[in-house]
Amino acid sequence: MAEHTNFGRFAKAALERNWKLKRNDIGPDARLAKWGMTFTTKSYEIGEIGHFCIMRLKALGGIMKMETVIFAPTGVDAPLMNLDWVKVLGKETLIAELYDTQLQPWPEEKQAEFKKIAARDSDLEDRVNEPHWYDSIRYSCSYNKSGKGLSERFNRTGQAYIGIYCAQLSEAPACDGEDREEKRRKVRDFAGHLYEEGGQAVNMLTKLFGKETAERVILQHMYGV
Repeated sequence: MAEHTNFGRFAKAALERNWKLKRNDIGPDARLAKWGMTFTTKSYEIGEIGHFCIMRLKALGGIMKMETVIFAPTGVDAPLMNLDWVKVLGKETLIAELYDTQLQPWPEEKQAEFKKIAARDSDLEDRVNEPHWYDSIRYSCSYNKSGKGLSERFNRTGQAYIGIYCAQLSEAPACDGEDREEKRRKVRDFAGHLYEEGGQAVNMLTKLFGKETAERVILQHMYGV
């Protein structure tokens, strides 16, 4: 069976082909541990492009593992992207979601590149989720699958999403002045709603480490706002 790809490392290497990354000093928030759950977070600035974050969770002695990679562009007009990989008791889940935080419509041909990747796994059923507040801004070219024995396929799909995203990031139109501020506002609104509405990871962070820490981790470290 194939081993899980370290998506954070893969994404960081892909970004460094075009930009210099600056790692942010986030102090003790870089490693938060309690009740057998350990969150490790690395936060970066991508040149003038925006924010990049890698978060990992290890829980229950390794029975549960999670890796989250976040691209939050504010200096170019590209969508926000979250990629999550979770493994619990041998069952894996891969979620790659792109969100409309843009100033101008995202060209269909750009979305089609991701739809082509997702189509390779069309034989796998999509995960059924309850409605979320962000459904209206989540692009249909996003990906959400789970199952056992899918490590090799998920590795390929996750790498492809990251690779295409980084390539599109390098071609995206620049945002300056008021446009940059508007982009930052859109990312801030997304991160704020994520914190306020809650969710599995948000609720876990809040329960373990308190509201102040959870808000700081989500807004500042994960999304750079």
